[in-house]
Amino acid sequence: MVFYPKCKVGDKLGTENFQCPYQESKLQSTAKLVARANNEISNNNLKKSNLVWLELNGCAGNIISLLNGQNPDFQYLLTQMANLVYSNSLLAAEGSEAMDELFGAIGSDYILAVEGAVSLKDEGIYNVIGRHDGQLITGLDAVRQLGENAAYVIAVGACASHGGVSAARPNPSGCVGVHEVLQRKVIQLTGCPCHPDWFMGTLAYIMLYGEPPLDSRNRPLMFYSTTIHDRCPRRSYFDQGIFASKLGEKTCMFRMGCRGPVTQIDCPIRQWNGHVNWPVEDDSPCIGCAQFGFPDAMEPFITFKSTRRE
Repeated sequence: MVFYPKCKVGDKLGTENFQCPYQESKLQSTAKLVARANNEISNNNLKKSNLVWLELNGCAGNIISLLNGQNPDFQYLLTQMANLVYSNSLLAAEGSEAMDELFGAIGSDYILAVEGAVSLKDEGIYNVIGRHDGQLITGLDAVRQLGENAAYVIAVGACASHGGVSAARPNPSGCVGVHEVLQRKVIQLTGCPCHPDWFMGTLAYIMLYGEPPLDSRNRPLMFYSTTIHDRCPRRSYFDQGIFASKLGEKTCMFRMGCRGPVTQIDCPIRQWNGHVNWPVEDDSPCIGCAQFGFPDAMEPFITFKSTRRE
């Protein structure tokens, strides 16, 4: 479901409120939002956003996921939508020059995207990202300074949203999500990794309209409004009580530990790898990577002798 401002029930395509109806295919929502933003930029009605992409405690899986995005792809993001001010992985500058570019964003209008958890133990010394003005800069320092001054803050992926794998037991570095460090609203894009569409669609919406409609945990409703279970193509097997007992069976994997019933995200209709497949289609139970508490709260990811009942 995509929510557009200034629309009301009954508006039709081709009328003044051409952005309606309220609901669009989620598969198309990101592409349409991005195209609309690009059109506004081309017509000089909108400026490209300055984007700071900050990597902290994590595996860099979210920037890799974004680089693998298609329709729209990362090149489109760079050339048509945003000025990438800083990225740990992609910036050509090194050392103090890179830090100058990072902190040089402060004072300008920029959107901060953070991937990876924030280490709190020992004032964040477990995650040092560089040196600036002769001082070591921790991820904690960077998030505090850049987060306070950003127009919007987006937590990209599980680690940035709630700690994720980086905060899994026993969590020796004291990792937490970005929202636990900043005293402001943080838009949460949970998932391990975050789907390219979730980030691109959120960024385009912010550019066009400002903050998107969010759920109670600050996730964009256009992506996180329903559970995987609600849209799973194997839902009919669940309703009929037909459950898989081993991998490879094309029935409901609830009793094998599938976390689809508690995971709010649109994977069944959006899919991955160029929108062509997703875990359940490949006979793997959902592990709940887009749900708060992942991975600890979602384990074990699979079980073969389950006593779970629907």
